[in-house]
Amino acid sequence: MMTTSTSCNVASLNVYSPTNTNPWNRQKVNHLYRRLGFGATPEMVDIALNQNPSTLIDNLIDEALNLNPTPSPEWGYWIKDDFDATPENPSAYRREWKNQMVADMFQNNLRDRLTLFWSNHFVTEDNVYSSPAYMFQYYNLLQLHALGNFKDFTSDIGLSSAMLIYLNGNENTKNRPNENYGRELYELFTLGVDNGYTQNDIVETARALTGWNERQVRWGPITFDENKFDNEEKIIFGQTGNWDYYDVIRILFEQRPQQIAKFICGKFYRYFVSPVVNEDIVNQLAQTFLDNNFEIAPVLRQLFKSEHFFDQRSLGVCIKSPVDIQINFFKDLNFELPADFAFNNKIRAGCQELGQDLLKPVDVAGWQGDKDWIDSSTLTTRWDRIGWYLWRSWRHNEEQFKTLAINIMGGNSSDVELVSRSILDNFLSKELLSATEYSQGLEIFKDQVPENYFEDGTWSLNWDTTPRQVYRLLRFLITIPEFQLK
Repeated sequence: MMTTSTSCNVASLNVYSPTNTNPWNRQKVNHLYRRLGFGATPEMVDIALNQNPSTLIDNLIDEALNLNPTPSPEWGYWIKDDFDATPENPSAYRREWKNQMVADMFQNNLRDRLTLFWSNHFVTEDNVYSSPAYMFQYYNLLQLHALGNFKDFTSDIGLSSAMLIYLNGNENTKNRPNENYGRELYELFTLGVDNGYTQNDIVETARALTGWNERQVRWGPITFDENKFDNEEKIIFGQTGNWDYYDVIRILFEQRPQQIAKFICGKFYRYFVSPVVNEDIVNQLAQTFLDNNFEIAPVLRQLFKSEHFFDQRSLGVCIKSPVDIQINFFKDLNFELPADFAFNNKIRAGCQELGQDLLKPVDVAGWQGDKDWIDSSTLTTRWDRIGWYLWRSWRHNEEQFKTLAINIMGGNSSDVELVSRSILDNFLSKELLSATEYSQGLEIFKDQVPENYFEDGTWSLNWDTTPRQVYRLLRFLITIPEFQLK
């Protein structure tokens, strides 16, 4: 359900055009990449600053549309006997693919941001269906449809083996109808809770969804068994007929288009803009969704290009997820790590530790996000984990901390206050409200360098102490509350 709070962001969906008073700058570039993707390396930021924002967004969306899905692993279509013939436990293959998901998110931008988003919308939990092959096939559908047609997406995902098992579709027969998938199709996937459907619609829909039960071998494809299909008339949304699965999808999108459009665009808004919804903006996005026959890309083009998206009141209002707090920071840093660091596995394990076990949300309603990401325990765990990453980076290559500072400043600088503030600002969504934290950061950044070195121009970023100074400042940065926001 949408929050009842009132959004203070009243900027329009008109295309954002930079001006002297509202410039296209590092802050806005980082905002775009942290929301649309998973952060940006310093090089990516520099390239973006030399592009028109609308052109950049078109390019990023086109890139996502044209990106091929991640190739199938060797085991992507194995059956149970194939897995049993190997010494590995199936859970090892599932972990392997979650590691691949981390690699995809780190490498790519919007397509894999949306893959993560849809995994928390069309929810399944990998430990329920168990098959690593089902996991890959489900993930493949998320990537294929990430920016495609939402109606086609809804149709295809409901017949995936992972979903059929997770929501008991494989147990739904004419003699024992199961309402799970029919209920979640309306409540969580398309319409929203108690929005345009009745209990009788769910009952009749369950009957129409019967028959997807046939499986010749364990962990093999689940197909349609006509003998288990309820071959009688059903009444769904006032429409009477001997409806089957495909009829359900057709009738749903024909009879409830406005509700679907508003529900999905509301989720886009909360995910990409703010947990506090501007209903007028959502209604306009929903109309774009309808005008484009439920194509996702036009909605995102309109949103990401808008004055509303780039408004100052959209900055720093979303709490970073465990994925964000780790991948965004690494991408922003652009650091090297030891060859044996096993980056993807470390990030996956960090996500699990912090409450975001990839491809295994907490329940069918998914992670609720935002404030649910942080409590007294997970906050300190975030500090510890990110601090450990920084320490490993430091042990591997101290000089990269100096390089980071020089890249942020665009060259050498002897202005210690400007350098300290610029480094902090580079990793924050917007400037700190309190000057106290800037002052604290400055004192930490000065480290043990004699004060007169800063005053007489002796010190600069090329000074030998710079790597340690930057390291200590970053250790302070990760404890600032605003660092948890994007």
